[in-house]
Amino acid sequence: MLLPKGTLLVGGGIVAVAIIYSMGVDPPNSESSPTSAVSGCRVEVTADVLNVRAAPEQAAEIVGKFKTGAETDADKLVQNGFRKLGENRWAAAEFLKPLAGRDCG
Repeated sequence: MLLPKGTLLVGGGIVAVAIIYSMGVDPPNSESSPTSAVSGCRVEVTADVLNVRAAPEQAAEIVGKFKTGAETDADKLVQNGFRKLGENRWAAAEFLKPLAGRDCG
């Protein structure tokens, strides 16, 4: 028995989502950073809305946002009051609380 093309496409999409979920990989366009090692730096956002900037300065372009309670991997590097979250991704360190047991030195 042959199935309509639409059924195959939907079924394939469901399988792809299941594989991504089972691998623990963030889907494309996710705001979180790649997963770090258990002891690596990971922080929680304490501001209502926290701007992520392209450089460690207040006037730098906003490249993303986090809401209260969001968690993300981070770097130990803090510069001008901004913590590095990734390549061209910085956020005000005063609104990032290191998670217990994580090394954010």
